Amino acid sequence: MKNLILFSIICCSTLSYAQQPPAGPPPGARPAPAIPGTVNPDAPRGNGKITGVLTDSTTNKPVEFATIALINVQTGKPVDGTTSDEKGKFALTKLVPGEYRLQVSFLGYQNKETRVLKIERGTDINVGNVVLSPDVKTLQEVNVVGQAQMIEEKVDRLVYNADKDVTNKGGDAAEVMRKVPMLSVDLDGNVSLRGSTNVRVLINNKPSTIVAASVSDALKQIPADMIKSVEVITSPSAKYDAEGSAGIINIITKKNTLQGLTLNMDAGVGNRGSNLGLNGNYRAGKMGFSLGGFGRANYNMKGKFENTQRSFFGDVTTETRQMADSKNQFLFGNYQLGFDYDIAKNQSLTASLRYGAQNGKSSQNLATAFFPGGLVSSETSRRDVDIKNLSGTVDLNVDYTRTFKKPQQELSILTQFSRNNRTNDYEAELFGNTAIITGRDRNDNLSYNQESTIQIDYQTPIKTNQQLEFGGKGIFRQVDSDYKYFVSTGPDGAYGQDPLRPNNGLDYNQNVAGTYVSYTYTSKSKYTIKAGTRYEYTVIDANFRSETPGQTIDIPSYGNLVPSINISKALKGGKTVKVAYNRRLQRPGIQFLNPNVNASNPQNITFGNPYLEPELTDNVELSSSVFIKKTYLNFSLFARRTDNSIESVRSTTQDGVITTTYQNIGHKENYGANVFGNITLLPKWQVGGGVDTYYSYITNNSPTASLNASNSGWVVTGRLFTNLSLKNGWGVQGFGFMQGRSVQLQGYQSGFGFYTLGVKKDFKDSKGQTKGSLGLAGENFLANRFKMQTQLTSPTFQQTNINYIYNRGVRLTFSYRIGKMSFDQPQRRKKSVNNDDVKDGGGQQGGENNRQR
Repeated sequence: MKNLILFSIICCSTLSYAQQPPAGPPPGARPAPAIPGTVNPDAPRGNGKITGVLTDSTTNKPVEFATIALINVQTGKPVDGTTSDEKGKFALTKLVPGEYRLQVSFLGYQNKETRVLKIERGTDINVGNVVLSPDVKTLQEVNVVGQAQMIEEKVDRLVYNADKDVTNKGGDAAEVMRKVPMLSVDLDGNVSLRGSTNVRVLINNKPSTIVAASVSDALKQIPADMIKSVEVITSPSAKYDAEGSAGIINIITKKNTLQGLTLNMDAGVGNRGSNLGLNGNYRAGKMGFSLGGFGRANYNMKGKFENTQRSFFGDVTTETRQMADSKNQFLFGNYQLGFDYDIAKNQSLTASLRYGAQNGKSSQNLATAFFPGGLVSSETSRRDVDIKNLSGTVDLNVDYTRTFKKPQQELSILTQFSRNNRTNDYEAELFGNTAIITGRDRNDNLSYNQESTIQIDYQTPIKTNQQLEFGGKGIFRQVDSDYKYFVSTGPDGAYGQDPLRPNNGLDYNQNVAGTYVSYTYTSKSKYTIKAGTRYEYTVIDANFRSETPGQTIDIPSYGNLVPSINISKALKGGKTVKVAYNRRLQRPGIQFLNPNVNASNPQNITFGNPYLEPELTDNVELSSSVFIKKTYLNFSLFARRTDNSIESVRSTTQDGVITTTYQNIGHKENYGANVFGNITLLPKWQVGGGVDTYYSYITNNSPTASLNASNSGWVVTGRLFTNLSLKNGWGVQGFGFMQGRSVQLQGYQSGFGFYTLGVKKDFKDSKGQTKGSLGLAGENFLANRFKMQTQLTSPTFQQTNINYIYNRGVRLTFSYRIGKMSFDQPQRRKKSVNNDDVKDGGGQQGGENNRQR
């Protein structure tokens, strides 16, 4: 109830302030920068105003720092001017009555003039989006400029433009993520940022319960063909939710809100997967619709692992050896309906409905040799395991945005409903020393994760160089897990209740109320300071649905204050320097909370802990970027400290079974550096890459000597890509990624690498517009497989796991677009709910255990 009261106060205060926007800039406020030579300081000044936004016609992105001149229609000469800001926005104020045109110019774009604009006393004209088209001649002469933007640095984030990389065609989001600086993706698809898996992943600035359930599963459902860019935010401002201790990753998918009717088709076929996607868009006047679907099938995915583990009890050592061959197949579907409507020139309404489905099935032949007490003779057994991983996700968003006459003054009301239903079952047939089935066991686990969110944001300039943002948010989460265990004897015996593991269920409700305030100041000396703070209050109500009554979960409510500050300085020669500090928290997700005991591999059992509390992390970052002739370089140093971290706790039994669960007993420290850059070797050939390195110290601070563990060491990752543009629409790209040995709490994991090489041919119509493309790409094609080893050590056990990864692949891709488009439709900047606060368990289950199931 406390969080509901708090959220009501936030909503009321936000709305009351937004309904009474502050007055304009006070006397003496610094005007917008003018273009030298266009303004006569002695000329009379009026009170007319013209505002608008500059947008690139091909990417729909804002055009920064372009020149806007105000041309007097009678004389044909410029009388005033300004430049667009980092969001493409511009404003010309204090205009005298008359008739004018706007003339926009910028390197790489065709000059553009608007219609005649008539200014009278007090006239306020918003011209909306002014769309700039690339200068074809200029692009042909400096074609590498487009390539150089594959990786961009913005004021508050790093952007990897995935749509410019032809090797992404036909892949999934996990493959795209490996190419993004500062990110690492392991073989299970789990993402880490600067060595931490506590990263919040958003899709188009929105959360999704499929991501909350499993980041790796979500990345498999997002086709690479539909990804426009990936944004990495290492120091989020107070406007973002407090969760995501290492930062936020925002996946931006391709959108089409152009005028007219279009239909895009993307298809691909390969030896390990195939895909087909259809996306249609229709826009007329103030209204637009989009409908699309994408399906992907993964097949011919085999694996093999060897696992040896020893348990120590006094002088007695018990050894278990396991070997398994596995086969996997997955079907993914992603379908979305979108709608947007311009209610008025300053009001817009957007809505979207998305459904995602996953059907994953795995089979595994697991052989186990058991050496009790160090005996030479062994007891052997075999399990044939079938695993189902099914899910369906619904995301519904309805958002309202209103702008005001004052530039950059805006009110938004955002809502979202998201639900993920998941089935994670296994069934095993048991064999002894013969081929006769001796029994069966089964685990059924049905669960769902549901979120309802309402958010109100308001921003307004205080002066021309200052901006204030504040707002409130309520997130209402419901998690439910229902788990049952069955056993049977003989090949045809009926299933009955497992006497050793009673059936149970978990009801887990988490409500979060948050409020924030953020202030931005830009000085004449090119300093930009953005400071803010956010307060979040969390209430948890949880209980077990047990056959034995009285099992309740008592987790007290808690509040967190998370400050942040970002300072940047623009230097001469295109150099920038930034320093940032922020505090973040990480709430446990369903993978950590779910108490279901997964014993598909009976020698490696895992289950969650619903009593977990959030982690707290402090981050400090220093970064700089520079252009040196044809080379762009970016350097950053960072330090991160996490207390109360959620760590794996492994224990062992005398018969060699290792059990893994989670507790808030950890402490982590990471110190490191990131370096990446692009260099143009020839007019049409570019090479880029980078190195990420950090020193990691981890301890679980366990008071139990047998469970206490700590580890430290250096981790290095690197990536290299090359891009060559040829004549007649041909292009070649290559990419390589390598990660060195990684540090884990109780051991190490060996390094691994990926490489891809692709070629693409674009086909153009009679007007020179690209209508389709054909591509061929190969991944890890020089070797049939590679080996990865994980080694864990504690006072009570040792475990060595070797995985053989078969991922040599070749795929042929095809895309084609039909329909008529125009670029003259005003487009509004859409806003949406952004939940970035739950720690997902994708990378914490232990990769070796996941692959053993």
